[in-house]
Amino acid sequence: MTAAIQQQLDLPDLNQVGFVVKDLEQALVLYEPMFGPFTRMDPGPMNYDYRGEQEACEMRLAFGKSGDVEIELIEWVSGGCPHKEFLDAGNEGMHHLRFIVDDLDSTVAEAQSIGYQSIWGTRYAEGLAVAYLEREGDPLILEFFENHHA
Repeated sequence: MTAAIQQQLDLPDLNQVGFVVKDLEQALVLYEPMFGPFTRMDPGPMNYDYRGEQEACEMRLAFGKSGDVEIELIEWVSGGCPHKEFLDAGNEGMHHLRFIVDDLDSTVAEAQSIGYQSIWGTRYAEGLAVAYLEREGDPLILEFFENHHA
């Protein structure tokens, strides 16, 4: 992502780098020596708007740190989502960059005005929501996360 896009969308510094992995246990063996211990989370199936349709998706997650940047490891378990698309395309590794935003809806609208398309997301509660965005010709996904509960 160029600095111009970050400035145009008035985004804060990068908050997270997300990696999609085929096997969370194997990934932890690889990444814990680099990033230290990870905290695991198995949230179970959750519903997301995925490319315009409601889709249940389940993932296993682990969170570590590199300085102020969170490192997220994501193992797809079931359901349609961008993480499954990534694996189905033969990929594994860096998948998305996350930015914490004050107003998810307005940030998504601004990103759409410069060529990004919202492909996955949900509103968990008032003030707590997530959206993944992509743009043509760019394999990197942006994640915007609104969290007024932190």
